[in-house]
Amino acid sequence: MIAPGATIGILGGGQLGRMLILAGRPLGYRFHVYEPGGPSPAGQIADREFNEPYDDTAALQTFAEGVDCITLEFENIPAQVIETLRAIKPVLPGWTALHTCQHRQREKDFLKEAGFPCAPFEYADSAPSLQAAVAAIGFPCVIKTAAFGYDGKGQVKLESPAEDYAALWEQLGSPPRVVVEKWIQHQGEFSVICARRGDGATQTFPMAENIHVHHILHASILPARAAEEVHLEAAQLATALTEALDVVGLLAVEFFLDADGSLIINEMAPRPHNSGHYSIEGCPSSQFEQHLRAVCGLPFGDTHLFRPIVMINLLGDVWKNGAPDWSPLLADPAAKLHLYDKGEARPGRKMGHFTVTGESPEAALEAAEAHFKQLTS
Repeated sequence: MIAPGATIGILGGGQLGRMLILAGRPLGYRFHVYEPGGPSPAGQIADREFNEPYDDTAALQTFAEGVDCITLEFENIPAQVIETLRAIKPVLPGWTALHTCQHRQREKDFLKEAGFPCAPFEYADSAPSLQAAVAAIGFPCVIKTAAFGYDGKGQVKLESPAEDYAALWEQLGSPPRVVVEKWIQHQGEFSVICARRGDGATQTFPMAENIHVHHILHASILPARAAEEVHLEAAQLATALTEALDVVGLLAVEFFLDADGSLIINEMAPRPHNSGHYSIEGCPSSQFEQHLRAVCGLPFGDTHLFRPIVMINLLGDVWKNGAPDWSPLLADPAAKLHLYDKGEARPGRKMGHFTVTGESPEAALEAAEAHFKQLTS
């Protein structure tokens, strides 16, 4: 057990790291952040921030020697960095989970080989092989770059054959590899976050119902409006995935609910997740506290849902006409505002979120969307 009062290292300095630090302060944990692009939102409230490049071996060693264990808030960390750090201190959620989830080809291969439900897929590494993969999968389909993709980056949906596959390949950035997946005509998108300790104990959070706009999460609704058997199956799949990947920490699993009522795994992330932000107000222990409890070997906190709640993302687009008027939101006793102190508000950039509780998911969603409309009008 890494007892309260120890020092935790975090790779990445974004809002997930920031909220991880805020959750760990009541337990007395100290935090060092390694973020090459700092100063960062997490680094602003950390005990120490390292703003050195990932290829600075000396800085990585100093960072590792100053902490008791290392975790991450962003999985796209170069493999050599993890190799360097884990030779000095434990790096969690663990090599298998990180190596698998940071690359779509490895993720899809893992799901297929382990027998987990996923969409049919093919690979391509050139314009001609892309054309062949698209023909094999059929239409509609979605093309995703294999590495460093999130929030819809590196994704293109095709409804019919492309006019020029060479031009499409250039549009994708001529990547080393892409995954071509069947487009799922789903009846809903959902996610479950599962925590796992080093001793194998697991615990899930309630399933979230997610609404995406332009591939970026807009809203998470709790409890998810789905049949009880869907809730149970999603929790069982998330738990089985954490065990198969030997996760120590959190694993967020995104699902499609297919037209036939079956769940299909879309993506996984071995860290706290945007769709889990509701847990800060919605559960006795947030996803961030639970992540720390898992990596430090502490007993799990309670994850039951207090009452219906909706989380709404605040992207930089909300600032298009200047600073928003927060007054109506702040005057609502059922609403909670979180801003990430990211500086410049750019379109598509996650700048904050807010939550609203209500008597039912529908009531909470209606109130949350009304607040969002006011902020963007």
